[in-house]
Amino acid sequence: MSRLKAAIVGATGMAGQQFVQALTGHPQFEVVQMVTSRNAIHYEKALLESNGSSRWTQNSPIPEDMRRIPVVASKDFKPESVDVIFTAIESDLAQELEPWFAKTTPTFSTASAFRYEEDTPLLITGINDDHAHLIRTQQRRRGWKGFVLPVPNCTVTGLAITLQPLQLRFGIDKVLMVSMQSISGAGRSPGVRCLDILDNIIPYIPKEEGKVRNELLKILGNVTENQLAPADININCICTRANVLDGHTEAVFVGLKQKAKLTEIKETLSGYNPYRTRPLHSAPAEMIHIFDDPYRPQPRLDRELGDGMTTSIGRLEEDPVLGGVKYVLVSHNTKMGAGKGAVLLAESMLDKGLF
Repeated sequence: MSRLKAAIVGATGMAGQQFVQALTGHPQFEVVQMVTSRNAIHYEKALLESNGSSRWTQNSPIPEDMRRIPVVASKDFKPESVDVIFTAIESDLAQELEPWFAKTTPTFSTASAFRYEEDTPLLITGINDDHAHLIRTQQRRRGWKGFVLPVPNCTVTGLAITLQPLQLRFGIDKVLMVSMQSISGAGRSPGVRCLDILDNIIPYIPKEEGKVRNELLKILGNVTENQLAPADININCICTRANVLDGHTEAVFVGLKQKAKLTEIKETLSGYNPYRTRPLHSAPAEMIHIFDDPYRPQPRLDRELGDGMTTSIGRLEEDPVLGGVKYVLVSHNTKMGAGKGAVLLAESMLDKGLF
């Protein structure tokens, strides 16, 4: 089977670079076009600043198969010329460009522009795949041949992954969460100022807590033929920024509707692996990994589990206050929570025959 032709929009930014890494050597998608704010001969040239320095910020070098991919400015891009589009642009620009792309082409986005639209599912592969058919409602209502599928906020991703197995088996009544989020989650521009974050934890991230509450209830909600009912869960959270490069850490307290033993909870979480029977290239061997060591997980040690696609849990204990369980999780915000998670979602939609 020949690979589908793919374009990356916003390819020189931090999120765009994550798409570049996730799509290098991909067996189903071949990147044939990069789209940036300006034309360039090829991708490696587009990354160069006027002073000759490179905007490439990833730990590994630019993949060889991506260096010479042609680059065009967004005004010159032809969405119909490719089979799938991956976008890594700011939400205000996404609000303008993504409907144009979706008229002809399936579009997978890291932006928040469409996350809260009623006809747009907010999908995490393996968590709420039963919501996927809502894209047909989106296409019908908007007259699109393609669609827009955004990935959730990176903070809610690991939280939803760990809560869904508990919701399915025991039911969830209440959730309290405190996040310690990495600085890469703020992006490179405007990002977090160095002197603010060094030797510090910043106790507030604008709009983040509302995103977590709204998106979690949408992800864990129930879908009918044409609409989605949010989950009936009481949730509150505090989101903070910590002096960590990659990987979001979250302390989670869960009140369960059905009383459960800790051994049952552990079995439910560790045994949850919907990827097991699906041939998805970017899926990890484990969706959730549980540590018995009370000093794990740690972002520096554990964010790369499953190549950044596995969510780690530790400090799994009964919680007598909410009547359930408490734990600490680590989720890679720039892989599972962003570009590579969007690529995994595209693989899943292709596997389901939805584009």
